[in-house]
Amino acid sequence: VVKEKNRMGECPVWEERESALVYVDINSQKVCRWSPLNNEVQSVSVDARVGSVALRQCGGYVIALGTRFAFLDWDTQEVTTILQVEQDKPNNRFNDGKVDPKGRFFAGTMAEETAPGVRARRQGALYTLFPDHSLIKQLDQVDISNGLDWSLDHRTFFHIDSLAYAVHAFSYDVRTGKIACPRLLYHLEKEEQMPDGMCIDAEGKLWVACIDGGRVIRIDPETGKRILTVKLPTSRITSCCFGGKDYSEMYVTSAYDGLDKTTLAKEPHAGEIFKVS
Repeated sequence: VVKEKNRMGECPVWEERESALVYVDINSQKVCRWSPLNNEVQSVSVDARVGSVALRQCGGYVIALGTRFAFLDWDTQEVTTILQVEQDKPNNRFNDGKVDPKGRFFAGTMAEETAPGVRARRQGALYTLFPDHSLIKQLDQVDISNGLDWSLDHRTFFHIDSLAYAVHAFSYDVRTGKIACPRLLYHLEKEEQMPDGMCIDAEGKLWVACIDGGRVIRIDPETGKRILTVKLPTSRITSCCFGGKDYSEMYVTSAYDGLDKTTLAKEPHAGEIFKVS
């Protein structure tokens, strides 16, 4: 549905009040908004790689870019820093993030590659930014903090550390926003490759984007089993969310960065955004 290609399209969020899909292109340092009504993409450039975007109740967005949290005013394009983390880790940046059921913004970090396929291990963390701008660190020694969501009863938090090739479940205290007691929920099969972004559906099942696996998979958190695979026409599938008028459509982001010329020729849709209905 979005033909404008993203180097690293990520973190799609449906914004009901705009009837639009908001997402980031991490490597192009852009926050984007696509309207299905006029098929137009607008974007705001920022001064660092932007890992995630979330909606604010008062309008505008909260973003995690470089190693800082900030507000983005869409109309003025102004970015206001809230706070900075990990100033001792110049090679780190924020990655995926999402707002919890009480309006707290969870976002995690990762180390950038120093050469193709080479990155320092366990440099990342997972943070929670509270509406009063206070911050807690939830997890440490994470490789690539990625997809996250909450169970429909708000008692479980799901999280992906990509290099573990797995989805983990934590107990979640909605009152305090704290997570605890991790357990392995699902380990990806070889052909599914690496887990990236994730969302939950109205039946409480998880959808996991498989980067380099060219698919999203649906997992039952009760049984820890995969129940569905949706294959997509490009390999670097990065994230997914539900949206549209009644949230019956799934939007899926992808990337073209990381593909060589031969693969790009075979995958003309790399970097586009898809709709699964």
